[in-house]
Amino acid sequence: MNYQAIINIPISNNEVPELREFVGWGRRDEDYPKLFERCNFWAGVRNENNKLIAFGYVCGMGLEHGYMEDIIVHPEYQGKGIGVNLVKVLLRESERYGLGIVTVTYEENNTNFYKTCGFTPGSGGVWQSNK
Repeated sequence: MNYQAIINIPISNNEVPELREFVGWGRRDEDYPKLFERCNFWAGVRNENNKLIAFGYVCGMGLEHGYMEDIIVHPEYQGKGIGVNLVKVLLRESERYGLGIVTVTYEENNTNFYKTCGFTPGSGGVWQSNK
């Protein structure tokens, strides 16, 4: 099956938390629907049963720079090119939106995935609240 990423696909509030849970991340139920209201755009992929199997989004001020976040592919669908397609669709939409720079933070073991998607690895830092 040819799984296509669709920009701003309708997604119910529980679908992304469920997908996050499948990959072993915290559900963050409180983030939805706020995320859909605040991010610039998102993309999702559905399977033949209309189940959300991949998700990601880009946020920022809508100026030159955006930030890509939460690239998630259901474990049963990983390794099929769905994630790369999802990221590339988000990057094309970023260009259309006027973003000339998109950054992403990822674990070191995902470096090759993001290189395949067109990112250049670099150094940086992450601040996290103690709350």
